[in-house]
Parts: sequence; C-alpha cells; structure tokens
Amino acid sequence: MDDFDRERRGRREPTFDMPGPDELDLRLSPRDRAGGGSEMARKPARGRSKGPSKAAAKGPAPQKRGAGPAPQRRGAPPSRGRSSSRSGGNGRGRGRRRRSLLGHLVYSTLVLGIWAMIAVAGVVAYHATQLPPIDQLEVPKRPPNIAILAADGALLANRGETGGSNVPFEELPEYLPDAFVAIEDRRFWSHWGVDPQGIARAIVTNLRGDSGLHGGSTLTQQLAKNLFLTQERTVSRKIQEAILAFWLERNYSKAEILELYMNRVYFGAGAYGVEAAARRYFDKSARDVTLSEAAMLAGLVQQPSRLAPTRNPSGAQARAEIVLRAMREEGLIDETRLVTALSRPARAVRPEGSGTANYAADYVMDVLDDFVGTVEGDIVVMTTIDPDVQSAAEAALTQTLAAEGERYGVAQGAVVTMRPDGAIVALVGGKDYRASQFNRATQARRQPGSSFKPFVYLAALEAGLTPDTVREDRPVTIGNWSPENYSRDFRGPVRLREALALSLNTIAAQLAAEVGPREVVRVAQRLGIASPLDPNASIALGTSEVTPLELTGAFAAFANGGEGVIPYVISEIHSADGPVLYRRGDLSLGRVIEPEHVAMMNAMMHETFTMGTARSADLPGWAGAGKTGTSQEFRDAWFVGYTGALVTGVWVGNDDGTPTRRASGGNLPVAIWSRTMSAALAGQAPVALPGGGVWQGPTELWNAPVAGDLPPAPVANENSDWQRPTEPGFIERIFGIY
Repeated sequence: MDDFDRERRGRREPTFDMPGPDELDLRLSPRDRAGGGSEMARKPARGRSKGPSKAAAKGPAPQKRGAGPAPQRRGAPPSRGRSSSRSGGNGRGRGRRRRSLLGHLVYSTLVLGIWAMIAVAGVVAYHATQLPPIDQLEVPKRPPNIAILAADGALLANRGETGGSNVPFEELPEYLPDAFVAIEDRRFWSHWGVDPQGIARAIVTNLRGDSGLHGGSTLTQQLAKNLFLTQERTVSRKIQEAILAFWLERNYSKAEILELYMNRVYFGAGAYGVEAAARRYFDKSARDVTLSEAAMLAGLVQQPSRLAPTRNPSGAQARAEIVLRAMREEGLIDETRLVTALSRPARAVRPEGSGTANYAADYVMDVLDDFVGTVEGDIVVMTTIDPDVQSAAEAALTQTLAAEGERYGVAQGAVVTMRPDGAIVALVGGKDYRASQFNRATQARRQPGSSFKPFVYLAALEAGLTPDTVREDRPVTIGNWSPENYSRDFRGPVRLREALALSLNTIAAQLAAEVGPREVVRVAQRLGIASPLDPNASIALGTSEVTPLELTGAFAAFANGGEGVIPYVISEIHSADGPVLYRRGDLSLGRVIEPEHVAMMNAMMHETFTMGTARSADLPGWAGAGKTGTSQEFRDAWFVGYTGALVTGVWVGNDDGTPTRRASGGNLPVAIWSRTMSAALAGQAPVALPGGGVWQGPTELWNAPVAGDLPPAPVANENSDWQRPTEPGFIERIFGIY
C-alpha cells in the first residue's frame, strides 16, 4: 500500500524528524480540555473554525519504540475491546459499575441513622438545658412527716403532706418491693433507667389499642417524674424523664431507687408512701403487711384514686390477683404462696368509731409551731391523750346524740377531759370527724350561760362573802334589764350555796353588780379564760362567748386546789432518729385562788350534784362538783364538772346557732359527762376534792342557824339555770340578751 493510501486511512508511520516551525501546533483542542468528551467541551470556541485542528489532522503523536502504548488523551474514547472503570462519565460507552439496590439501601440507612443520631442528640441536649445543671441536681427532701402518738405510744395520726413516715428498704418484707417490680418494671434490676424493650412493647400495645395508653416507663422513670417533673403527658416531659432516670441510676443503687420510689409514690386517699398507705388501708405499718396486702398496695399505683380498696374493693382485689400472678411468673413466689395469698385476699380496714382522735391530732398541729418552729425532718410528737378516755368520750357523745339528739334538736357536741394540771387526756371536737373536721372543742365560741357563774361567785367570795351569805331572790332591774329565773318565781332570802346550786339568775346579777362586771372579768381571765369578755351587767349570766377547752381549763383550778393551768396536749417532741427537740417541764401559772376560797367553791359546786341542776349525774364513790349552763332560747347547753382526778367539759348545740328543743345543761350534757367520767375513772381509787383544810364542808357549817327565816332548800328543775325570754329593753338590745 502506497503512502497516499495510508494517509487516506489516517495512518502514519512514526518518524523521528523534528517538525519545522510551520508544522508545530501547540494549541489545545476541545478534547484536550477537562471534560473534553462532554457536550460543553465539543462546542467550538468563539471565532474559531468548526473544522478539525491541525493537530487532529496529523493523527496521534509518535511514540518511542519500546515505550508501550501511547497514553490516551483526556476526553478520548477508550480503545475498542477494552473496558476501564475510570473512563469518562459522558454516559456513552462502558462507564464505572453501578451500585446495587442493596448497596444503596445500606448506604442510605447509614446516612439516615447518623443524621437521626445527631438529631436525637440535639433534642436531648436541648431538653437537658431546660433542667437544672446535672452537677447541681439533687433529690428533693421528702416532706416531713409528723407522727402523733398517744400517751401510751399508740399512733393517733400522721400529719404532713405525705401522711406517713419514711421506711428504710431493709425494714420492709422482701415480697413488698418484689410486688412493685413484678407489676411495674420486670427488668428493673438489669436496665439502666430506661427499658427499650418495655417502650417497644408499650408502642405495640398502644397501636393495637389494647386497654388504654401505656407509657413503658420504668420505676426509675416514674420516680424521676415524681421527684422533679409535672404530671403532664408530653414528649418533652418523657425526654426529660429519661435523662433524669439515667442520672438516678448513675448516682443511686437499685435498692435506694426502689426505697425512694416506695416512700414517694401516691396510693390514693391522701397517702403518699407505702407506710401511709398501709396505715390508711390496713391500719398497720408497712413492715407488717401480708403478701396479699403487699400485692394490693403494689397494684394501687397504676390508678390510685380508682382502685383504692376503701371505695372500690373488687377492683383493688382484681388488680392484686394480677400482681400475685406476675410475681409467680417472675419466680418471686412459689405456687404454694400464690395459692395461699389468693385464698386469703386483703381487706381494707375501716377504722372503728368516728375518728375523733383526729380532732386531738389537729389541735396538736395548731400548737406545734410554738414548740419547734419549722419542721425540717420527720418528727414524733408524744401527747397526753389517753386512748381509753378518748374512746370513752367519743362513745359517750356519739351514742347519746344518736339516742337523744333528734328528740332535743341537737346535732353536734364537744367533750374535753383533762387532768387537774391541764394535761388533756381526751378531746372530741364533734360527733364524726369524717363528716366535719371543724373542731368545736377548740374553735367554737359559744355563750356559756350559767356555767360562767362560778367566776361571779368566786369574785363575791374574794370580796368577803361566804357560802352562807344570804341574798334575796327578788325582782331585779339593772338599767333596762330585768333578769328572771326560769320558774318566773322568787324564793326570797337564800344562801349563796343554794343560789349557785339552783342557778338563780337574780342572785348572780346582784352579785355581779356588787363586785362590778370588770372584777368578774378579771377573775375569769385569771383562771384562764382567753376569749374577749364584755364587762357589762349581763356578764353574770354568761353572755360572752368562750370555747369548751378554755372553760374546762379554767375549772381545773378548782380541781387542783387553786393553781392556774394552761391546757396542754404535747409532752415531748423528738426527731425520728432520736434527738429530743422539746420536753415539757413543770409549768404552772401559780396560785390563782386562795385555799379557803377553793374549799368554799368546791363545797358550793358539790351541791349542784346533790340538790341542784346536775343531780342526775351518776358517779358512784366519787365526790364531784361542777356547774350546768344553758344559753338563751336553749341555743347552747353545757356542763363542766370535776373530781379530784379529772375535769370534763361538755357542750351540745347546733353549728348554725339555731335553738334546740329545750336541751339544757341538766339533761344531755350531764348524761354525756357521766358516761365519760365513769369510764375514765373506772378502777381508780376515789380522790377527795381539794379543801386545803380550811373549809370543812357543808355538814357542820352549812347547818348553822342564820339570821332570818329561810325557806327549806328546794330541788332544782333541770332547766332552772335558763332565763325565760322577756320583752327586750335597752340593755338587752345592746348585748343581745333577753
């Protein structure tokens, strides 16, 4: 083949001759540029010919012999019959291998997973910033519990926000925490605060719509929510809950977390913590609950208000059976114990009586700040309450009102019993604490009526009169006020001892006028009456209001020989771990009545039992003294009486002040007093009333002749201490008495 043919076929023989200046072309063609194989590269440059360049027309550059194939120019198509994974990407010819569908999925999943992790980390970091700094985080203190104990150590009540004390984990029976783990968090001992398996199960359950919404929260998460967060159900709160759960798991042992949980969770009926719940539902400590009771307690935390055994016993029992079977599945109990527990289901205990010991506990809380100030931790308050006397007073009030209350139109009452030194042994502020928490013994101020008269007579004795002093029972007018006796008749000359026993209004009014109303007020306040007293003429008939507690405390001075007392109910306070915070010493207001006057007053008020308005009082073997009282229109009925060992005050009436159906001090109050005192003094040796050796009693001195002819001492009508209403005058309109 000649040279011409070879040239036509584009083939040239290699030559080693150097080209001349006219033949050398150093210009770059579009194929020599980066990406020269693309459409952009094939576009001609502006102003240039669209034909091939000289270099292209000359063919490929010569190679040195033995050097192998010439390197391919960028943008040139690959040689035929060869493939290259690094060939150009112009979409024509054989390119690099395509990634498989599985590869794409793996790669996409990996990328998405990384971004998801970054997103989650961002979300967690954001919500973590809404919490207190982790290095400053600490478990908040449990609100302090105040355990109020009777004089014999029996628990009267728990007070505080929780309703029960904290119980250490090691003091609980093993099956109690096991019950919580079995029903609330089966993997509690193995997870790190959050249980992914539990969360997945909850999501599946929620998607199926089975039995409401499930959150998949661990016990640690629930504790975190109770300690640090609100009860709202939001994604934000759940994220914070998980963060705090990790923090709890890092800083506390599993046993400590479980102890915190059981002592903080809500069990319904105002009970926070397992001790409060055990006391509330089973009347025992959490240390002593049975297996079936433990299962019922563990089952309550899911829905404490709905499942409380006091209001839904069947629901609580059904839930307890689920807990027991869960414990068996987890191997926490054997089949024998399961069968035994199922055959002996727990039963909520309804407290006996009307719960009036809570009135005493409420009074403790009213005065506690005066002794210890702010309470920082759990404390124990020892009181002077005698459970037997408290029960006797409660039974006397509730049973008497149940039997006679409707007949007399009386709905409520109060009883206070104390030792002569002022130690309160019983305090009943109403007939049913569950129905009304208003403490009538300490908070209700009512007119005492004639039960206020002993202060009038004591003022008269201190002014120089004696029990044998004679005054005339006759019509009396003081200003526009004309007091009358219940019988609306007059007895003429009577001794003071008889006038007090018969509760003659005219004599009391005369004595108050003689000594002056202000002196009567001073005497009453000296003996312990703290309520405001109006020094007016009607003070003699008890028109100023007082509470049962202070009136009973004032009478204690007659029972103890003349020492003033401040009624008290707290004897000692100590912290739950032992140190004593307060202990009552020998406190007294000192002498407030001279011994001879004590003897005279006791002798006169003893006549109330023998011939006066309290003659129906039954106290075999004991010398008693006291005074009945009935306010105007029979609105209030009182009796405050005492022996040398105890003082008891009783009030009955209606909370709204409506008149009763002729209830007077001589009927319902005396009956309640007799039942209370008989039970409280049972088995005790009788103690004489204080006389101080000055007044020898009525037998000798009161039988001595006196000037003038006196009628024989009459027997009082039970209502004779009440003043019959008359047309009100000026004084009556001012002071509201008629």
